[in-house]
Amino acid sequence: MISFQLRCSSDHEFEAWFRSSEGYEEQLASGDVVCPSCGDKKVTKALMAPSVASKKGKPSKHEVRAQEVAKEVLEAVGKMQDHVEKNCDYVGEKFADEARRIHYGETEERGIYGEATVEETKDLDEEGIEIFKVPTLPRRDS
Repeated sequence: MISFQLRCSSDHEFEAWFRSSEGYEEQLASGDVVCPSCGDKKVTKALMAPSVASKKGKPSKHEVRAQEVAKEVLEAVGKMQDHVEKNCDYVGEKFADEARRIHYGETEERGIYGEATVEETKDLDEEGIEIFKVPTLPRRDS
């Protein structure tokens, strides 16, 4: 597996994993590499620092710190996911429709969460409806 730092034409940067450099090239050519922020398919490799192995196979200070930060991020995402699930209504694939109903005063204002396609999120943004993409983790209790 290989990790690339990528950038779309709107300057969103994101990391993606591929089986190989050839796998990346194939997926890019077929239009399967898409910016998770905006859905843009015009993606290129961004500059990234090389990974350098330390002496004696021990992780370097930078690798240890990166692992600590990754753990902190995952814990924060888990807490955010728990908070959303405990305090908001799950509306599933009807998220975009329900967000519009709330925005236009057709139903009670409340926190909701669910699924929406890239196109639906673009449409909501164009209508001035504020939404937030919340990363999710696999449930630990299932």
